[in-house]
Amino acid sequence: MSVVKGSLSDADLKVVGTALQGALVDLVDLALVAKQVHWNVVGPRFRSVHLQLDEVVTTARQHSDKVAERASALGVSPDGRAATVAGAGAIGTVPEGWIKDSEAVQVLVVALGRIIERMRDRIRATGDPDPVTQDMLITLTGELEKHAWMFQAEDN
Repeated sequence: MSVVKGSLSDADLKVVGTALQGALVDLVDLALVAKQVHWNVVGPRFRSVHLQLDEVVTTARQHSDKVAERASALGVSPDGRAATVAGAGAIGTVPEGWIKDSEAVQVLVVALGRIIERMRDRIRATGDPDPVTQDMLITLTGELEKHAWMFQAEDN
């Protein structure tokens, strides 16, 4: 049941809806993982990594809301429930307990890399059916790539 009817054809809506739902899941997953690592990071670079993780959480949360609202505006019900995210996220599990700062950085490098790869697939998929969604995903991916760069630089 759709209570909102957007301007896209059914075929285009299916492609765009799938891309938006996938992006939402990845962003919620990223926010949860980054916060979990944020709470458990230890080591000599604790403060800088701790603060950097909060920046990732802020980006993921802000963009997850934009992605979910874009889906709603098009007539797609966004699903950010825990079970949905756990079943479809790209990141996987993070270590339990305290996480050494160098390991925390590596967890984020890998997580961001996986999500960026999936976002780039979504950018390609949404180009023809909905350039508005594509533009939103391009902006988001640029911010994720900036975070990835920062964590990679931290790891050298």
